[in-house]
Amino acid sequence: MPTVEELYRNYGILADATEQVGQHKDAYQVILDGVKGGTKEKRLAAQFIPKFFKHFPELADSAINAQLDLCEDEDVSIRRQAIKELPQFATGENLPRVADILTQLLQTDDSAEFNLVNNALLSIFKMDAKGTLGGLFSQILQGEDIVRERAIKFLSTKLKTLPDEVLTKEVEELILTESKKVLEDVTGEEFVLFMKILSGLKSLQTVSGRQQLVELVAEQADLEQTFSPSDPDCVDRLLQCTRQAVPLFSKNVHSTRFVTYFCEQVLPNLSTLTTPVEGLDIQLEVLKLLAEMSSFCGDMEKLETNLRKLFDKLLEYMPLPPEEAENGENASNEEPKLQFSYVECLLYSFHQLGRKLPDFLTAKLNAEKLKDFKIRLQYFARGLQVYIRQLRLALQGKTGEALKTEENKIKVVALKITNNINVLIKDLFHIPPSYKSTVTLSWKPVQKVEIGQKRANEDTSSGSPPKKSPGGPKRDARQIYNPPSGKYSSNLGNFNYERSLQGK
Repeated sequence: MPTVEELYRNYGILADATEQVGQHKDAYQVILDGVKGGTKEKRLAAQFIPKFFKHFPELADSAINAQLDLCEDEDVSIRRQAIKELPQFATGENLPRVADILTQLLQTDDSAEFNLVNNALLSIFKMDAKGTLGGLFSQILQGEDIVRERAIKFLSTKLKTLPDEVLTKEVEELILTESKKVLEDVTGEEFVLFMKILSGLKSLQTVSGRQQLVELVAEQADLEQTFSPSDPDCVDRLLQCTRQAVPLFSKNVHSTRFVTYFCEQVLPNLSTLTTPVEGLDIQLEVLKLLAEMSSFCGDMEKLETNLRKLFDKLLEYMPLPPEEAENGENASNEEPKLQFSYVECLLYSFHQLGRKLPDFLTAKLNAEKLKDFKIRLQYFARGLQVYIRQLRLALQGKTGEALKTEENKIKVVALKITNNINVLIKDLFHIPPSYKSTVTLSWKPVQKVEIGQKRANEDTSSGSPPKKSPGGPKRDARQIYNPPSGKYSSNLGNFNYERSLQGK
């Protein structure tokens, strides 16, 4: 094993040789042997090996292996030095191998090392993006779970920092191609990260690009298969996929396929849905997603059928007035529970689809059914008005910190929900029913307004999918992704307005 002095002497030989450095193979071999020495010798080898690497192509494998040994040394200072120099080995056909090595090194728990690995990967990415992607995706597809996880997170956080001259159209096409391979077997968290990666690609920002992403999500959601409401994984996969699809929809990228699936397969089974996500109001989450998608439907072959299913489900949450006894009092002594959150979603969805078939209520339903609907609307509207007055009174004069208490936050959301329902019901009371009003769904961000002021309504509405497998997810330790639902919706999903007025 060479000593420190021998390493310096052979370094001098190579440094002085200038253009003839490649003729001193023996001197470079001495430096390679430095990895077998002590701490000082290894530190020098970590610096000297990459400096002259390009001059000895016949020793390339030996040099890379020697540097890799140093990257795995017990001494953290040696590892850091060796990792820092790795990009110098990323030349020609060696680059994918270096990318593969660096990707494996992402598993380190040392924060300084981890940062060095990230920086090294970024530096070789700028040298050869396609070669670097080869190493990254190789480990994502075949590497250990921790390496796979960190490689995916590297792509999701670092790609957006790279300049356009690095992320060319050809490079983005490679990312899409390789991502599709990975998406054949992913956890929920991984799927969300890959949708973040793909959605950020410049080439997929176009209408056709977003349509391609929607089709990718639809495939993951397994929309060709019969929905299984009793299978928590099936329900969870649909929710997660749909949650990822929603931001992609627009007037040119339609949600029709998803809306049809929800109306045909999910709504009829709403009460029997199961979920692996503890504490999630699964029915409300489904209805929220349907409401968000309903604004972006294109031409729909089964429009009337879908409207009828929506209408029937809406009736379930809009009760008839309780029968009165002979003395004029409530015969049952109980007011029906008015589930405002559910009704907001269903009424909004019905209102959006109803625009496409405006004579649905008048021409397609018999007079008795329409009369029944009007009675339900009137009863619901009466309860709604009482509740709105009470909410406004409770919030009157409250500003700033007072509105930030949990109780008042719930009331603010409740007021948004009830105001929305009120606007939509007024539309349906028109003769014939109207579909002209627009509202902002209660869980969507709106411009700040003062409580009690009438605001202009504005329509701003525009989720592992494990790969299809009857045996459940393929990857172990599947993590459930809990898509966001309205912040306070769970407190309002089953609200009895009579009890609220009595100070429950």
